[in-house]
Amino acid sequence: MKKALLKVLGLALIVTVGFTSCDEGTVNLDDVIENLKNGIMDGTLEEDYTLDASKSYALDGSFIVKNGVTLTIPAGTQIVADAGGTDVFIAVMMGGKINIEGTEAKPVLMSSVDAKPGDWGGLTICGKGVTTEGENATAEVGGFVYGGTNNADNSGSIEYLIIKGTGAQINTESQYNGVSFYAVGSGTTVNNVAVINGSDDGVEFFGGAVEATNLFLQNNEDDAIDWTEGWSGSVTNAYVEHTSDFSTVVEADGDNENPMIENLTAVSTVGGTALQFKKESGATITGLSLTGYETIIDMKDEGALSNVSIEGEVADSMKSYAAEATVDVNDFVWVNATVTEGATTLLEQGIMNGVLTSDYTLSASSYSLTGSFIISDGASLTIPAGTQINALAGGTEVYIAVMMGGKIFIEGTAEDPVLITSDDAMPGEWGGLTLCGKGITTEGENAVAEVGGFVYGGTKNDDNSGKIEYLVIKGTGAQINSESQYNGVSFYAVGSATTLNNIAVINGADDGVEFFGGAAEVTNLFLKNNEDDAIDWTEGWSGSVTNSYVEHTSAFSTVLEADGINENPTITNLTAVSTVGGTALQFKKESGATIIGISLSGYSTILDMKDEGALSNVTIDGDSASYEMSYAGEANVDFESWTWVDVEPVDVVAQGQLSGYISGDVTLNASTAYTLTGSCIVPEGASLTIPAGTKITANAGGTEVYIAVLMGGTINIDGTASNPVVISSVDANPGDWGGLTICGKAITTEGENAIAEVGGFIYGGTNAADNSGSVTFLVIKGTGAQINSESQYNGVSLYAVGSGTTIENIAVINGADDGVEFFGGSAKVTNIYLENNEDDAVDWTEGWDGKVVNTYISHTIEGFSTAFEGDKVNGSPVFENVTAISTQGGTGLQFKKESGAVITGLYLDGYDFELDMKDEGALSNVQIEGADADATLVDGQTHKYLLNSGKQAAATVDVSAWTWKEATL
Repeated sequence: MKKALLKVLGLALIVTVGFTSCDEGTVNLDDVIENLKNGIMDGTLEEDYTLDASKSYALDGSFIVKNGVTLTIPAGTQIVADAGGTDVFIAVMMGGKINIEGTEAKPVLMSSVDAKPGDWGGLTICGKGVTTEGENATAEVGGFVYGGTNNADNSGSIEYLIIKGTGAQINTESQYNGVSFYAVGSGTTVNNVAVINGSDDGVEFFGGAVEATNLFLQNNEDDAIDWTEGWSGSVTNAYVEHTSDFSTVVEADGDNENPMIENLTAVSTVGGTALQFKKESGATITGLSLTGYETIIDMKDEGALSNVSIEGEVADSMKSYAAEATVDVNDFVWVNATVTEGATTLLEQGIMNGVLTSDYTLSASSYSLTGSFIISDGASLTIPAGTQINALAGGTEVYIAVMMGGKIFIEGTAEDPVLITSDDAMPGEWGGLTLCGKGITTEGENAVAEVGGFVYGGTKNDDNSGKIEYLVIKGTGAQINSESQYNGVSFYAVGSATTLNNIAVINGADDGVEFFGGAAEVTNLFLKNNEDDAIDWTEGWSGSVTNSYVEHTSAFSTVLEADGINENPTITNLTAVSTVGGTALQFKKESGATIIGISLSGYSTILDMKDEGALSNVTIDGDSASYEMSYAGEANVDFESWTWVDVEPVDVVAQGQLSGYISGDVTLNASTAYTLTGSCIVPEGASLTIPAGTKITANAGGTEVYIAVLMGGTINIDGTASNPVVISSVDANPGDWGGLTICGKAITTEGENAIAEVGGFIYGGTNAADNSGSVTFLVIKGTGAQINSESQYNGVSLYAVGSGTTIENIAVINGADDGVEFFGGSAKVTNIYLENNEDDAVDWTEGWDGKVVNTYISHTIEGFSTAFEGDKVNGSPVFENVTAISTQGGTGLQFKKESGAVITGLYLDGYDFELDMKDEGALSNVQIEGADADATLVDGQTHKYLLNSGKQAAATVDVSAWTWKEATL
C-alpha cells in the first residue's frame, strides 16, 4: 500500500491507493495505464487517457504525454505532486495534447502537499510554433525537443488550472517554471490559470504565439510572466501579487516580436521591480496598474524605451503607472475554491476553506479553518453562540475575509462566546478576521487592501457588513512581509451600521484591531498582548470605540496608533495597563481623536506626536493633549465584569509583580520576591499593605517604574527593626527607578487639587491631619529617575501629606535627586537615614509645616547639592536632632526666598558652607537652638555662611543601633 498525503490550501486529507510498486527508473509501459487506474501518475503515456475526477492522483515522478497522445483532466481533478524536485513534473511533447477541463466551480489542482516553492517541477508544454532557437530546439528543462514553423499549432486546452509549489532547481542557472510554454502555438487554448508559490517564474513563454487569458500569479519567486525567443502571443487579464521576495512582474529577453499584454494589475507589499526588458525585447501594454513597486521600468541592457509601448505611448521610466486596478482580484475567487465539493460541502464536514457564495449558518460546534475562507459579495455567514473555530497554524494562508457586499453574523453571548484560535494561540500563527465595507476611505473607492489584495471602499459610511457579538480571537498577525502583517480584526471601510460589541483579541503578532477608513463603531474591546498596536487607525476613520481595556505584559508598540488625516474618531473610556513600559498614545501626521475617560498605568512614554502634529488635534477629557500629563486616572473600565473573556486580567501581585492600579485592599506576602515592573498606583479607596521583611526589586526602568499613593489611597509599610522592608533596584545605582510618592489632602500653597511635577498626580486639600497610612522601617535605594532637564523623582516624595500619616525609620540611599521632599502638608517623620543622595538630602517647599525628629545625613561622594534645602514661604517646619557629615565639602543648609526652619540639636561636619541664604533671606527665618541663626559670611560670598554656634561638640544622632538601614535585597 502507498499513501499520498493531500493538503489543499491547508486541508489535510489522507487518500489511500493500492498498487504494485515499480523499480526506480523508467516505468514499464504496460504499467502506466494500470498505475493511472490506481491513482498514480508516473512514466510515459502512449495512448489517449482521461483521468477520473473522483480520484486524487499521486504524481510520483515524471509523467510525459507522448507525440500523438492526448491526456484529458476533467473538472475537479486533484493531482498531488511528490516533493521530489526536478524528478517530478508533467510534460507534453511536440504533437501531444493536454486538455485540462476545469470549471470555475471545480478547477483542476496540481500541487505538492505543502505547496512550498521548489517542491516539484511544474507543467511543461512543447509545441511546433516558431522560436528564435530554430526547429527542434532543446529545452533547458528535461532536454525536451520543441520548435517548428506552425505558430497556429494546437497543444490542447487549459481551463481553470491551479498549480502550486513548482520551480524545482535544475542547476544554479535554471529552474522549472509553474507552466512553461515551449513554442506553443495560438491554436492552444489557455484560460484561467493560477500559479502560486513557485520558486522560479509563474509562466514563461519560449517563442511561439500562444495567447493566455485570465492569469492569477501569486508569490512566484523569480518573474511572474517571462518570455524570450521571440514570443509573439498575448496575455489578457493578469493579476500579479507579491508579498514575499521576487525578481519582476514581467521579464522579457531577446528579440522583440511585440507580444501584447492587455490589462495587467500587479500589487507588491515588498517593493521590487515591475517591468524588466533585456536586450532588444519589448511589448505593447494596455491597461497597466502597478502598486507598491520601487522600480517601475528597467531596460536592463539599455534597450530603447520605444521598444515598449504603454497605453499607446513610448514607455516612460519616470511614470508610476499607478492607475486604478484594471483586473478585479474578485474575478479569481475560483482560485480559493479548490476542493471538489466546494466550500458549502466542506462546512458540512466541519471544515472552513474556499469561497462562500451563498448564505450559510454554522452549527454551534467545532470547525477547522484550514485555509482562506472568503465570504463573497451577496453571501453571508452566520456563526451561532458557542461555536469554536480552530485555525490551522498556516500563517498568511489561513484567514477569514468578508468581501464588500458580504456579511458575517457572529452571534456569541456572554455565556457562550464564539472562539476563533489556533491550537497554541501563539502570535502570528494565522491571519485573522478581515471585513471589507463600502464606507469612505482616503484611498478612494475600490481601494486594494495590503492584506489579500481585497477591494474595499465606497461612499456609504452607514454600510452594513453584519454583526459581531461576543467574539474571542487569538494567535493572529501572520507576517506578510517586513512591513505588513494581518491584524486580529481588520476593518476596511466598514460602515457604522455594522454591529460590533464585545470583542477580545489576544496574542496577536500585529495590531489588535485596525480601522482603514469607514465609520465603524465598537463597544467593549479587550486587547491583550498584541505585539504592535492595540488599536490602530488610518485613512480617515471617523467612528468610535467605547469601553476598551488594554493589557501589555510583553513587548509591543503602542496602545493607540493613528495615522493620516484627522476625521476625529472618539475613544470613550480607555483603560490601559503595562508591566513593560512602552508607548501609550501615538499620533502620526495630522491624525487625532477625541478621548474621554482615560486611565494609563505603567507606560514610559505617554504621548508621541510622531510627526510633530498639533497637540490640539488630540482632545483628552476636554483639553488639548499635554506632554506633561500622565493620564493616570483611576481605571474607568471594569474588565472583571467581562466574564465572557476566557482570560483573567493581569494579577501582578499573584505573579510576584507590582504594576498597574491596585484594586481594593491588597496585602503582599513577605515570602514572595516581588518585582516592581512599572508604575504601581494605589488609587482613592484602595490600600496596599507591605508586611515586615518584604523585598521588592525595582526594574531599572527609569521614570516608568515607581510606587504612587493617590489622594484617598493608603499605604501601610509594616517593617520592623529586625525585618525592614527593602525596595531597591538590583544595582542600587542612582536614577535606576522613580521612588515612592504619596499624595495627601493636607494644605499646600499650590492650593487644592494641585498637579504634581511627577506623574501629573493630584494632591492638596484642607485637612492638615489627613492620613495616608503608615510607613515604618523602609530601606529604599537607587531612586531619582530623570523626568526632564528640570525634574527628577525623589526617594520619597510627600505631596500634601497630613500629620495623621505615620512615617518612622526610613533610609534613602543612592538617590539621583532628593532623599525626602515635602510639598506642603504637615507630615511628621521620625528617624531618617539619608546617604549619598545627589541633590538634597531633605528638601521642602509649598509651606510644609511638619516635623522631623532624628535626621542623619551622610555625604561621601562628590557633586551633591545640600543637606537641607528649603524653598518659598516659611511654614517653620521643626527639626529635632540633625547630624549631617560630609567628606566632600559642599553646602549644609540652604534656604531659598523666605523659607526657614526651627532646628535644635544640630551637628554639621565637613561642609564648605554651613548656611546658604540663597536669595539673601533674613537669618531670623532660621532658628537654631532657640535663636536666630548666628553665622558669619564666608570671605567673598554674599549669602554663604559658616555658623558660629550651630556645630555641637558631638553628633546628636547616633545611628550605630540602626542596623535595619543595612538591609539589602
